Amino acid sequence: MLGQVTGVLDPRQGGRPQRTVGVLTHVGRPAAVDAATRLIDGLHDAGIVSALPVDDLAALDPRLSDTVTALTKPITDAHGIELLVVLGGDGTILRGAEWVLTADLPLLGVNLGHVGFLAEAESSEIDSIVEHIVAGSYRVEERSTVQVTLRECQDGAVVWSSYAINEVSLEKAARERMLEVLVEVDGRPLSRWACDGVLVATPTGSTAYAFSAGGPVIWPGVDALLLVPLSAHALFSRPLVLGPTSTVVVELIEASSTHGVVWCDGRRSAELRTGMEIEVRQGPHKLRLARLSEAPFTDRLVNKFGLRVEGWRGAAEAEHDSVLQPQRAWSSP
Repeated sequence: MLGQVTGVLDPRQGGRPQRTVGVLTHVGRPAAVDAATRLIDGLHDAGIVSALPVDDLAALDPRLSDTVTALTKPITDAHGIELLVVLGGDGTILRGAEWVLTADLPLLGVNLGHVGFLAEAESSEIDSIVEHIVAGSYRVEERSTVQVTLRECQDGAVVWSSYAINEVSLEKAARERMLEVLVEVDGRPLSRWACDGVLVATPTGSTAYAFSAGGPVIWPGVDALLLVPLSAHALFSRPLVLGPTSTVVVELIEASSTHGVVWCDGRRSAELRTGMEIEVRQGPHKLRLARLSEAPFTDRLVNKFGLRVEGWRGAAEAEHDSVLQPQRAWSSP
């Protein structure tokens, strides 16, 4: 799906639609503010208005005040925004997802962090990013999310609900103690674990917390859920790849020596006490990521993790050959 040009008619541009692009910045990082300034300047030169959160406006150069408009959360159709550009690491991009998820608005991540799996471009590519936005030459890739509901086991009363782009994690509140949980999948008990916690991740989140916990990398095109126990004291405690329609329920049973904390993407949390459970299923909304290139996920994986595609044996062979080459040249007649 290609980017769409939207907006109200602008008489200053011959009746063409006035285009607006949202810009979200990690204002605590000078490099992010500088990149945002260059982006806003470039969009302004092309006749595109930038909309920024009110709190971000103060961090920008005052001269930009006449070229931007204030943005309120959450974004709705009334804002007339066609795309949200987020400058920062994956944490900032997850923050941006909170602004656009329910509006089904595309998000373009510009990386200023370390790995930046959710980002599509680097801050050094601002000029190219502006060109793609002006031309609308980006495609939109949809990623699944998860919905989490926290409830009382006894009467089913809902205590809290939220969503996650990467993962829902249940973690122990006391470092020295373990959680005792009963895990169910699709309404049937799977196993009881004494553990540090449990993750339910999306394919997008398989390269985040779940990856660090020993889970597999799942290609974004795979429609699935990933269930990963954290340091479980059990005979069966392997990561499991579940179907997209599966429902996972994790109950904190009475035998647990500590209560737990439920985290959604490490940003939103709630307390889980004994006698309560969390239900996780695929969410109703998709995260729509704007892509500027057709690079396959394999290339992204290699680049982000700095993988040596030749392997350690190939690297050793190359090093061996580089040592022998001068010797061969010296011994040649």
